[in-house]
Amino acid sequence: MNRFLTLFIAILISFTSCKNETTTSTSVSINRGVITEKAMVVSARVEASNIGVEILKQGGNAFDAMMATEMALAVAYPYAGNLGGGGFLVYRLADGSKGALDYREKAPLASSKDMYLDKNGNIIKDKSTVGPMAVGIPGTIAGVFKAQKRFGKLDIAAILKPVIELAEKGYNITKKQEVRIAEYDSIFKAVNGKEILYNKNLKAGNTIINTSLAETLKRISNNGRDEFYKGETAKKLVTYLQSRGSIITLEDLAKYEAKWRDPISFQYDDLTITSMSPPSSGGICLNQIMTMIEPFDLKGFGHNSLKTIQVVVEAEKRAYADRSFYLGDPDFVVIPVETLISDIYLTERMQGFTYQNATSVEDISHGKIVSYESDETTHYSIVDPFGNAIAVTTTLNGGYGSKLYVEELGFFLNNEMDDFSSKPGEPNYYGLIGAEANSIAPEKRMLSSMTPTIVEKNGKFYMSVGTPGGSTIITSVLQTILNVHEFELTMQEAVNAPRFHNQWLPDEIRMEPNSFDKNLKNQLEALGYTINESRSPIIGIVDGILMLEDGTLEGGADKRGDDTAVGF
Repeated sequence: MNRFLTLFIAILISFTSCKNETTTSTSVSINRGVITEKAMVVSARVEASNIGVEILKQGGNAFDAMMATEMALAVAYPYAGNLGGGGFLVYRLADGSKGALDYREKAPLASSKDMYLDKNGNIIKDKSTVGPMAVGIPGTIAGVFKAQKRFGKLDIAAILKPVIELAEKGYNITKKQEVRIAEYDSIFKAVNGKEILYNKNLKAGNTIINTSLAETLKRISNNGRDEFYKGETAKKLVTYLQSRGSIITLEDLAKYEAKWRDPISFQYDDLTITSMSPPSSGGICLNQIMTMIEPFDLKGFGHNSLKTIQVVVEAEKRAYADRSFYLGDPDFVVIPVETLISDIYLTERMQGFTYQNATSVEDISHGKIVSYESDETTHYSIVDPFGNAIAVTTTLNGGYGSKLYVEELGFFLNNEMDDFSSKPGEPNYYGLIGAEANSIAPEKRMLSSMTPTIVEKNGKFYMSVGTPGGSTIITSVLQTILNVHEFELTMQEAVNAPRFHNQWLPDEIRMEPNSFDKNLKNQLEALGYTINESRSPIIGIVDGILMLEDGTLEGGADKRGDDTAVGF
């Protein structure tokens, strides 16, 4: 009887693991995600992961698969996948060289520091978050083309062919998408003045065909990057935007360029961690937090224990306080990077920490230096058969961005202008406080929390990880790395584990509801911490790839989304 029960349970597990399975994977277990030998793509949608792997099987590399995966997400995951947004890439080549690409959106030429303030100096509600004035100059097409041109192997037409077919033949709406689209239906109608392709009548299992987006992608496939910035698509986009009252011009599009950056790289124990540099705050904040917590015995304290949470939260408070004051677009402001990530400075930052009580935010401001995203982002990780690894985070900022849907072109536009400090000292959509370093200026890139990250161990590739989550991105990436390194979880267990978050202001620990022990929460509150389980019911949707000791790859696709790992 026990043998039959064991067999039944094994069969049940195999069915419940289907989300993470692929016909080319070598094995799947209850504790690990998909295991493959040569290559893997983990993204927010199975269609995008499949297309990325298809390109790898055709002989393409991670950068070819990047273009295909990102464009497929624009088709099948319009909540955050995009042509009308931007993002960041961190890469590690097979020879060990590393780098980063910034294709973050920019402020239009006609923008100004006080453009979202009324005559009394108060922020005009919704102007920076909804509608035409919220849109920054999109960088996605420039980014994927720049990366592919430098490192890719395949022809653009071959890369985009399966993506165009996906838009033409359609994809099936998931239950999560049905709920999300219905939730946004009324604002879609209000902003666009009519019902759009994505509306509350869509049900799980329905097929979405986006002919307009297919035609846009065909023009880009035929004419290249400049089709989006100078060609027919650019003209259609600007005509639409200006008809809605936007200040974006053809000159804005024509002047846009993605930019190679030196990433932030640092040591934590025997790991080398490489993450995104400004205008993303991700790499610096991750560096700061991990340097501040490294002297503490987290493994001895235990996973998500009282002391572990205290140490991590107090380090997060201090890093986010620095973020709010010092960080912005490095092309416009001087950022004291070397000081912010120095051991001496960070040791000093943790001097006031004690296990006896919470450090009040009134006692924490930005550090004294002598020499001076969104809950609705998406991330994907790729490792190719040639030994290249990439981590990419891309976004429209808020869910469906500005909610403006360009019907003729088939895509939504971002609301990234809200990631600037509309008024220094006032919180943005995510509750993040900004200062002069992140104030608005023409052609300036807005500060981001996106944290695409590559981890090496003993000089070899170890992990690619990243997540959506607005201000919680940095802390979600942090906890995933710690879950694997300190607490010896598998990649799948690491991305699924309950998460918590602190960002200095507001003064609270956000915890995923129904995920942490009541006694633990009571102990934290007794020490002076405020617990909030309603602000972020989901903290990050992490996608990661881990290199196992035998050289195989484990894909961790977060259970919180429709995310899927595929490989061969």
